[in-house]
Amino acid sequence: MFIRVQGLSKTYGKGTAATKALREVSLNLDKGEMVSITGPSGCGKTTLLHILAGIESCDSGEIWIGDAPIHEWDDAKIAKLRLAKMGFVFQSYHLVPVLTAWENAAMPLIAAGMPTGKARVRAREALSEVGLADKENSYPAQLSGGQNQRVAIARAIVARPDIIWADEPTGALDTDTAEQIIGLLEMLNRHYGTTIAVVTHDPGIASHMNRTIRMHRS
Repeated sequence: MFIRVQGLSKTYGKGTAATKALREVSLNLDKGEMVSITGPSGCGKTTLLHILAGIESCDSGEIWIGDAPIHEWDDAKIAKLRLAKMGFVFQSYHLVPVLTAWENAAMPLIAAGMPTGKARVRAREALSEVGLADKENSYPAQLSGGQNQRVAIARAIVARPDIIWADEPTGALDTDTAEQIIGLLEMLNRHYGTTIAVVTHDPGIASHMNRTIRMHRS
């Protein structure tokens, strides 16, 4: 078992304003698996993804990634794990407008302390893998939505992470472009054995995964 989650709960707010986002969620992900996480709006899909990625904390429960009990770790230790082992793809891309494609793709490496020259070489390799070798010096405003999402995927894979967390990565794209993006994630999974978890509301996207985890409102 690569990722094991047991009894995960999360509440936002207190007292009468409290909202239960997750209630006793348990799941397992195998190494190299592609999993979709589906369910109605408000069921906690994004909250679950953020907690698994260490972006948010849980109120109770356990999260094991390999032998690492990240539910016991402090923020600094989790941040190092994220840089070394995880990649992220979001619906809104989260690219820096004043940075070129290669600079955006290189950000995780530079944040981890890699020299800029070496980071640029790795970023260019990642951009080539997602079909954007000729766009390395383009800014986000000069690229289409699908191209920006490819830059975001290049950024996610540049450090060769063990896990990619993707939150509605095709939600802002047309159907054909969405299929291309999912096909790209499938290719990366085949080539590198990357574990990929995709939050999606689209049954067509979910059908590309090895398995679907369906969530319900708590």
